[in-house]
Amino acid sequence: MGNSTRRTTSTTTPQGSGASGARQGQRPQQQIAALRTRLRRAHMANLVLVVIVLLLVVVIVAQQDRTTTASAGASASPSGVLSDQVARADADDPRAIGDIDAPVTIVEWTDLRCPYCASFANQTLPTLLTRYVETGQVRIEFHDVAYFGDESVDAAVAARAAGEQGRYVAYLETLYAAAPETGHPDMPREKLVGFAEQAGVPDISAFTAALDRDDLRQAVEDDTTAANSLGITGVPFFVIGDDTLSGAQSSDTFTKTIETQLQDAEDAA
Repeated sequence: MGNSTRRTTSTTTPQGSGASGARQGQRPQQQIAALRTRLRRAHMANLVLVVIVLLLVVVIVAQQDRTTTASAGASASPSGVLSDQVARADADDPRAIGDIDAPVTIVEWTDLRCPYCASFANQTLPTLLTRYVETGQVRIEFHDVAYFGDESVDAAVAARAAGEQGRYVAYLETLYAAAPETGHPDMPREKLVGFAEQAGVPDISAFTAALDRDDLRQAVEDDTTAANSLGITGVPFFVIGDDTLSGAQSSDTFTKTIETQLQDAEDAA
């Protein structure tokens, strides 16, 4: 562009004219302006290049972070066992019983007004506690849900209130021991408080106050929604290691399933 302009100037104006002298005097300024233009363009090109390089660095770092996170997740649950994916796995969980490092975890979804849940608690759970939990082989987590109306929510809130004082499992055992053989028992407040007294909840006043807490009620409702999202439509439902059982199965069925999972855990160790 600059060379073309200079050629046009020299051919259209006679040498020695004032016009020619003015144009010749402007050439250094035009060259400087052109140089400045090229420098600005070069500067912009460099800025674009720097931005591209920075974007590439950000992408690479993000990919490395995702790889590291994925590796950490794989290390945290190397076996991919089903119970590892649904368990809370909290050593201080008041709604669990047994060694946090037990080779097999059982997760039970239960409704405190469910007659079949009561059947499991009264007929099968004591055997599992003695044979497997107390010997450090199994940990049991209870996920209380409300499938049978507002009084199921009330009962779950009561159990969690007892759990805040270290008596969750004792409360479940007391409540289920009083369950009828069929039907869904009513759960009025006076009955829930009575269960707390029988279960040895130390501070009954604090327990009674907790029955009205919105956070406990919301937690029960949230856990019920979460259970539904997992496709759990009936209780009791169990995840035992990498297997599942539905309903109040016999003690022999639970024993066989647990023994299989214990062997699988030993083989995977």
